[in-house]
Amino acid sequence: MTHTLKRTFAVLLLAIFGSTILYNCEPDPDSLGEQLFNQDAAQGKETPYELIAYNIDNHDSIRSDASRLINLLNTQGTSTSIGVLGAFTENKFGMQKASYLTQLRMPTDNFDFNGPNAKVDSVVLVLRMPANTADDTYYLADSLKAPGAYDNNDFLIGNEKVPVSIEKKTYPVRKYGKIGGSSNSMKINVHEITTFIDPSSKTFMRSNVSVNTGALLGSAVFDGNVSSVTVTKKSDNSNVFTGNLGFRMQLDKDFFQTRIIDKKGKPELQDAANFIRYFKGIKISADETDKYLFQFSANDMELIMYYKYDKTDNGVVTRPQTSLAFNLGAANAHIGQYEYNRTGSEVAEALKISSADNGDSKLYVQGMGGPSIGIKIPESTINALKDLYQKDKAGIVSAKIRLYVDPETWSNKHSVAGDRKFTILPADDKKGVDGELVSSVFTPDLLAGFTMYYYNKSPEYYDFVVTKTVKDIVETAAANKTLLINPGSFVKNSSGSLLGPKYTTRAFDMNRTIFTGSLDKTNANRAQLRVTYATKKN
Repeated sequence: MTHTLKRTFAVLLLAIFGSTILYNCEPDPDSLGEQLFNQDAAQGKETPYELIAYNIDNHDSIRSDASRLINLLNTQGTSTSIGVLGAFTENKFGMQKASYLTQLRMPTDNFDFNGPNAKVDSVVLVLRMPANTADDTYYLADSLKAPGAYDNNDFLIGNEKVPVSIEKKTYPVRKYGKIGGSSNSMKINVHEITTFIDPSSKTFMRSNVSVNTGALLGSAVFDGNVSSVTVTKKSDNSNVFTGNLGFRMQLDKDFFQTRIIDKKGKPELQDAANFIRYFKGIKISADETDKYLFQFSANDMELIMYYKYDKTDNGVVTRPQTSLAFNLGAANAHIGQYEYNRTGSEVAEALKISSADNGDSKLYVQGMGGPSIGIKIPESTINALKDLYQKDKAGIVSAKIRLYVDPETWSNKHSVAGDRKFTILPADDKKGVDGELVSSVFTPDLLAGFTMYYYNKSPEYYDFVVTKTVKDIVETAAANKTLLINPGSFVKNSSGSLLGPKYTTRAFDMNRTIFTGSLDKTNANRAQLRVTYATKKN
């Protein structure tokens, strides 16, 4: 009978939580609710309790080097990396601008360019989009624009002009910020970096990194769309060229002639170590400060130099065209560089008066180094729950932190609710090397397989599950640690396992949200701990 009741109670837990179990097992309730199984009847009750919810100032800085721009680790041990470009200004959070810094390398040491008298024809930088997944959307696949193939009768292939058919498919990127009309167009610049990027130096690990730039290598107007291009020869339908989904920019060919080809045989091109100190990298940035942000695939960028050289066959000299693709992949240092101007913004004023002791009236949370939310469960709340457990034999069935999206000041027209993702972690006793709150463990709830949070649309709020966290504090005197809530999600490997608490997408999460805080005790929608417990019927 007891075993049957235990199984029934486990099913009840799953129904209440709507739980998505990370492990393929159904956990029995822990001993805090054990007294419920010894009686034939119990009644449940949800009760709100006070907590302290406050803003944490991260000083607009976050680790954003290659090790933190990871979105997925695949079975080969390589990662999918995400970069962010653009800029967006609004009065709640101020101005946020995202640039991308990367090294690049020659494909081969001491490259000879296939022959003498090499001359650059053109240089192209291509920004690629990640593939859409069930969890993340990077381009709007349902908004395809494909006007149909068109003919070009003098398409240059090598030294020959041939008739071809060209098909182009265009998709809008997923934007965060101002969308539509003239807002879709944004000027993108590419500059040479003149500061050596040392990936082992802490200076080059964080988003507020400062580097010097030299020559402007190219500019282009990004219209908010990415395209794929397929070129097919008319004579035999053979494929001539396939350009995967991306945005292409022309760069300064004279710069690459002087800085690359004219250095043939010289120490600058001898090996990778020399090259990254000679050509230190490129910075990609938006020219404007009030457009939108978008994400791209960092490791899939391409920088291709097309050139001709002398080729001699049987005494006959020709000049075929070939190409050199620089390596911009994972072997290089990458940094997401983020700039902010909070002057006159709501968040700047809120952070000035934030109180970890009393809580704040509104909670501001933002990815890419913006503020976090701190949650403290006061001792008065813990003592009240202990009294219920010890005196009334009340077993906790559910505990959750409810945060209402602030309805008066934040109509989040810049993204849909489904884009907003959050993590919750317990803070370590010691702060990080930069003075920030950090975490080295998951919550007991996540480890137990419970869903991290639930979203309610109307009224709009999030319930963060802390059932086991609270039960452990009440039952076993576990440490009552500050809980950190941040934008982003935990990074997974290809089998769906989480890499660890420090691996999240916060470093490139574009979202921001305002919640109602805990300071105003007259606000029925203030941040609260909501506990459902069961007691024996009389």
